[in-house]
Amino acid sequence: MITISNIHKSYGNLQVLKGICLEVQAGEVVSIVGASGAGKTTLLQIIGTLDTPDSGEIRYGDTLVSSLSGDALARFRNRHIGFVFQSHNLLPEFTALENVALPALILGAGMQQARAEAMRLLQSLGLEQRANHRPAQLSGGEQQRVAVARALVNHPAVVLADEPSGNLDTSNARELHQLFFQLRDSYNQTFIIVTHNETLATMADRRIELRDGNVVGGQPQP
Repeated sequence: MITISNIHKSYGNLQVLKGICLEVQAGEVVSIVGASGAGKTTLLQIIGTLDTPDSGEIRYGDTLVSSLSGDALARFRNRHIGFVFQSHNLLPEFTALENVALPALILGAGMQQARAEAMRLLQSLGLEQRANHRPAQLSGGEQQRVAVARALVNHPAVVLADEPSGNLDTSNARELHQLFFQLRDSYNQTFIIVTHNETLATMADRRIELRDGNVVGGQPQP
């Protein structure tokens, strides 16, 4: 599904990634763990095409995404990859429904179609009664579920999450973790999750540890 080949990345004299090689299969839930500064978020951003490596390749199936640029890269990202961030990144002036529908509109869906799919997702996440509320009117757990719905609206094959439960209390974090696996089981989506949450990391099919810019673990978990 995703092949990551010999990825190097430096910022000035700081070498962050030192030849990362990974393969992630369709329908797999993979956690990426490691100390702060190990390169976890940098790797996730490169996998998600939000950043470019100094050298190496990223392939999604037969598509060499590291060779795409400009509009072609933006279209690929919007169509095939969903993102969930710790800070939610919801637009404060838009309702939950509008936030979820936005990526579909950007991809070219009509307003009616985009809103219908956004509402379907909000309903599936138990948020239909909150659809017309703005982010400031939602709890932290509700905001994160809206962010998950937004990540899913274009039916991406891959969902990338960066510390998705970092700002949630224990109960909401547990619900979010369970949601990822329910979505994988329902839609066979691939999840790659950067986390410091050990519970989430050990729930994953595979736990990948980064240390000093290298992969030091990545076998399937028992």
